[in-house]
Amino acid sequence: METVVTHGAGLDIHKALIVATVFTPGTTETRSLGTLTDDLLVLGDWLTAAGVTHVAMEATGVYWKPIYNVLEPCEFAAVLVVNPQQIRGMPGRKTDVQDSPGIASLLKVGVLKGSDIPARPQRELRELVRYRKSRIEARTTEVNRVQQGLEGANIKLSSLLSDVWGKSGTRILDALASGETDPEVLVTHVDRRVRADRADLIRALRGLVGRHQQFVLGWQLQHLAFLDTEIAALSREIAQRLANVEDALTRLATIPGVGRRVAETLIAECGTDMQRFPSAAQFVSWAGFSPGQRASGGHAHPAPVRKGSKALRGAVVEAGQAAGRTRTYLGAVYHRLAGRRGKQRAAVATGRHILVAAYHILKTPETVYEDLGAHYFEARDRAAVVRRELHRLEVLGYRVTLEPVTSAAG
Repeated sequence: METVVTHGAGLDIHKALIVATVFTPGTTETRSLGTLTDDLLVLGDWLTAAGVTHVAMEATGVYWKPIYNVLEPCEFAAVLVVNPQQIRGMPGRKTDVQDSPGIASLLKVGVLKGSDIPARPQRELRELVRYRKSRIEARTTEVNRVQQGLEGANIKLSSLLSDVWGKSGTRILDALASGETDPEVLVTHVDRRVRADRADLIRALRGLVGRHQQFVLGWQLQHLAFLDTEIAALSREIAQRLANVEDALTRLATIPGVGRRVAETLIAECGTDMQRFPSAAQFVSWAGFSPGQRASGGHAHPAPVRKGSKALRGAVVEAGQAAGRTRTYLGAVYHRLAGRRGKQRAAVATGRHILVAAYHILKTPETVYEDLGAHYFEARDRAAVVRRELHRLEVLGYRVTLEPVTSAAG
């Protein structure tokens, strides 16, 4: 095959070892180095001194990240982080020494395709947003544990309070953790605006609370307070880093189902430069929301969507579920599919529409979301709606005559 890269390097990366093969016209050299920072700096100096222009490495766990961070400032034409699936089919025995020359030979003929690695500021933003998501999930888990503890003590707080974590519920939980178990005393912490009957509240608060449950509840409430502080601090840091794209965040929030956190996740995972995607369809495919396609013998078979960012997928599906609860076009999209394909698939499909809207909002300045209305599909398929409703009435034994309603002249 024709040589595309004349000065390059292939790296085989492990936790404590890097095997690097550098090729130049007429020479090939393979070295083994460690993964400590000093070793990585030596690697960068060696590649630079050899005149390397292109570097390729496998995306092995998180081990590629420090190497990429060291090589990124160097003046290489490209540093490729390659999906291991591209290299798995390489013939030959699986050894570290042979993997590195194999990667180098594939780089030399230009058959390797690097993954999309954003700039360092966006990578840092991604880490912050993903870590905040993990803290929110940890908080949800702790809240569920508190609820399980209350049920175990037969405290039926959630049966009478719409929000256990409102002011009344929080005061009751604090009192329980402090050792108070008398329902007559606990009910005094309930706000007078709560509509539940006082006698019912006393009965719901009369439980069998053991000392160990009070002890655990106290630590759970401290943990929740710590998580709230941590989430708030992360949100402030994220907001500070996104201060220059506040307008884009505001416009993204005009999409039904997209709140502040989802908008921040969209920008952290996708960036704001949509020019790298020629169309919305390609952007949606990159995000992993395009319908899967698998055909054999002229027949189409069900296929899952391609894999993408888990953080992006979780945020967009969550937004799709939220949009399904609104009386908007996206809500109509959700309900059209939920009945026959299931709620999860409907949320994914609605998320795809959200991504299309986000693509146009981020690509074109000052663009905001304009809703088509909850009755868009009924208006578009007017004849089909009429036929369907007529058929339903005929099945019930009615004969219907349609007469258009004309507006009275003013």
